[in-house]
Parts: sequence; C-alpha cells; structure tokens
Amino acid sequence: MSRSSGPLLAPKPAVVLLSGGLDSATVLAIVRAGGFAAYALSIDYGQRHRAELDAAARVAQAIGVSEHRVVTVDVGQFGGSALTDASIAVPIDGVKPGIPVTYVPARNTLMLSLALGWAEVLGANDIFIGVNAIDYSGYPDCRPEYIAAFEALANLATRAGVEGRALHVRAPIVQLDKAQIIELGTRLGVDYSATVSCYQADGQGRACARCDACRLRRDGFVRAGLPDPTVYA
Repeated sequence: MSRSSGPLLAPKPAVVLLSGGLDSATVLAIVRAGGFAAYALSIDYGQRHRAELDAAARVAQAIGVSEHRVVTVDVGQFGGSALTDASIAVPIDGVKPGIPVTYVPARNTLMLSLALGWAEVLGANDIFIGVNAIDYSGYPDCRPEYIAAFEALANLATRAGVEGRALHVRAPIVQLDKAQIIELGTRLGVDYSATVSCYQADGQGRACARCDACRLRRDGFVRAGLPDPTVYA
C-alpha cells in the first residue's frame, strides 16, 4: 500500500499589475512559472486609449490568472501627461535624456497602493510590477530605489507588515534590457502579439511606430533576433 503524500498545498497568491504591455505580460508569465496563483490588477487611470486595457484582458486569459480586476481611478482629470491629456502631444522624435511628457505623475505609486490593498485582503505577501530601469523612458518611479522605498512603506503602513507578515514588492525585470525581457518571455511562452505598448495606439490596438514605447519595443525584438509581431497602423 502506498503512503499518502498528504494534502496538496494551495499555490501562494500574488498580485500582479498588468497593463497589457510587453513588460507586464512577461512578469505575469514569470509569476505563473514560479507557481503562484496570480491575481491580475489593471488600472483604468484615464489613459487616452483603451487598447492597453483590452490587451490586458487578452494576456490575463492567455497566460492564466485566478482573477483579473480592472479598477478605475481617473488621474486623467488632473492632466499633466501626454498619456492622459489630449492637448499634450506624444513625442515621436526619439528617446531623449530627461523625464518626458509621457510621464504620468504618481501613476506607479497609485497602482502599487491599490495592489497593496488587494494583497492584504487576499493574504498575499507578494506584489509584482513590470517596471524597467534599463530600456525605458526615464520615469522616476521605475527605478530600483523607488521599488525598495515602496516596499518599506508597505511594511510600515499595513496591518500585515506591523503584525510581522512581511510584504514584498518584486520587480523581476527591472535590471533587464528590452531584448532580455523579450527572450525571457518567449521562453515562457508569452504571445507578444496580444500585447500593446504604444503610447498612442488606435482603437484596434495598432501601434504608431514612432513614440518612445514603440521604438524601445521594436529595437528589443531586433536585438533579440526575433520577429516583431506588433501590428503597426
């Protein structure tokens, strides 16, 4: 008679911020490969196009999540970014030094705060975000020191942290370049044709090929030596 191996342990829950772009899709695949039960969170923050939220739904279904929620917090009413204010043009003349007008003030802080609240309710110790500090547009809330600072805040400001159940904010691709991210995601089976990275994608999710996000994405596929599945307008 074989000995029972005992009850199977349920996968650990983790909250994953899912924008619908290339980076967050890769992170979701990393989380699933790590054996977590992924709870995907997308934020409708008043972005000028809806294509990335549609892409987030496709990615969540394709990779597989325990739940996918979309929370609306309209920071677009404040303006101040080309991604939320139609009166500010999206730059199309190449990636340049400094913080571009596509930076959305406090966006990652807002998103991580919402993810933190859901993580506490779920009893999750891990929050994953697809920020990158190598091939990126220079946003201050995509740097490792920001992630470390938010993790410290999370453990100071929550019941879980105060009671000794440490919370971790994980950014597994923060030190990878775009080609490395694409290579990793491809090994994990990510279908990048389902993702939308463009800052001004049209209603069908077709990319402009000229904004910073498009340039970084296209260059990443070239350097990875892989075909670019992006549909361009």
